[in-house]
Amino acid sequence: MRKLRAIPALDVPPSKGTGYPAPFADRVAGREKRKLGDHFGLTNFGVNLTRLAPGAATALLHRHARQDEFIYVLAGHPTLIWEDGRRQRLDPGDCCGFPAGRSPAAQLVNETNSPAVLLEIGDRTPGDQVVYPHDDLQARQGPDGQWCFLHKDGRPW
Repeated sequence: MRKLRAIPALDVPPSKGTGYPAPFADRVAGREKRKLGDHFGLTNFGVNLTRLAPGAATALLHRHARQDEFIYVLAGHPTLIWEDGRRQRLDPGDCCGFPAGRSPAAQLVNETNSPAVLLEIGDRTPGDQVVYPHDDLQARQGPDGQWCFLHKDGRPW
């Protein structure tokens, strides 16, 4: 185990790419995640410091079956978009929680000309499934914690 000590969050290198299949990966271009929880070996929950360039999204519009999510805006003014089309511009200090299995699908998109920075926090309940209501996509978490992306009819991507 690495020696634990406090560090500047920006010392954690950004993760590379996305797990989304090719037809969807471009839609999160401009998203930079620093997996702070992984850096410290956290296993019960994850924490990402996420920077959204202008036009970037945190994820496709989605909802989790088993994992809770929480976001906290540090800088900028991203827009929270809900499955039913509702939109809410967020300001620094705003936050929102997404209870597993009870929250409508949502995503954050930076529709401004300046970067937005937020914390994304989620638990790591095993066996999660993710629904993407506006896309031919679903995700299932395997026993090893890895995500498998499928078409809605169950065919692999």
